[in-house]
Amino acid sequence: MPAVPSCLLEPLWDQFASLLPVRNEYAESHPLGCHRRRVPDRTVFKYIVLALVHGSGYERIAGAGCSDRTIRRRVKQWAELGISEKVHALALEAYDRMIGLGLSEISVDGCITKAPSGGDKAGRSPVDRGKQGLKRSVASDACGVPLGIVSDGANRHDSPLLGPTLDAAQAQVGAMPETVNVNLDRGYDSAKSRLLIAELGFTAEIARKGVPAPIQAGKRWVVERTHSWTNDYGKLRRCTERSGEVVDFYLYLAATLVTLRMLIRRSTSRYRWDGRPTTRRLK
Repeated sequence: MPAVPSCLLEPLWDQFASLLPVRNEYAESHPLGCHRRRVPDRTVFKYIVLALVHGSGYERIAGAGCSDRTIRRRVKQWAELGISEKVHALALEAYDRMIGLGLSEISVDGCITKAPSGGDKAGRSPVDRGKQGLKRSVASDACGVPLGIVSDGANRHDSPLLGPTLDAAQAQVGAMPETVNVNLDRGYDSAKSRLLIAELGFTAEIARKGVPAPIQAGKRWVVERTHSWTNDYGKLRRCTERSGEVVDFYLYLAATLVTLRMLIRRSTSRYRWDGRPTTRRLK
């Protein structure tokens, strides 16, 4: 399945554009009002999606109508506004309304990827000969829909990121049900993790150390599948961004695309509408 099917771009852009600040076509600071036209946000958004999917540098994907400096500047502005986090929350709301989020079973796990340029969210990778790496901790629902994401250096252990990840998930979805069970691997097998989950009022199913992983995979495999989907995006497999805000911008943008893809796939078999595709494959 493609990382970004064409049927996702326009719905995503409609929600993304509604969150952007209104700007004039020309720069207001110019004394004569005859400054060069501002590059449309839709054009920049197209190049940002290209950068996310292919992982190429802005210099390689920039075109005659949009320079690499414009892309870099606009990404920084949108990251500071938290646009991708907001559009991800909208995607989760739509999914919950049409399909329903499985918040009674939440799975959390971390994933290490490359970060050769270093930066705010990079650290020595324990699985890549000490090279710079990025760790993302993701919380997903019972079907693997990404709820909350936290990024840090690759040398950061999974256990300290559990609390911030669950907080990020609650911030994105709002109120949690009365009964929530958290599924974790053996990296979280510690008294501190159990105490944290008990303070939140959740229950936990944590794999025990010393027991082979396939035997006790349980229900947490869905978050590992979510990590696999997220690694389809080149910008996240090999992140060259140095700003922590920009890293989080791309992480939540990818999470939004994963959520929308799951929404369309599950809606195809649940709902009927005019022009409904005859196949589950996204075009």
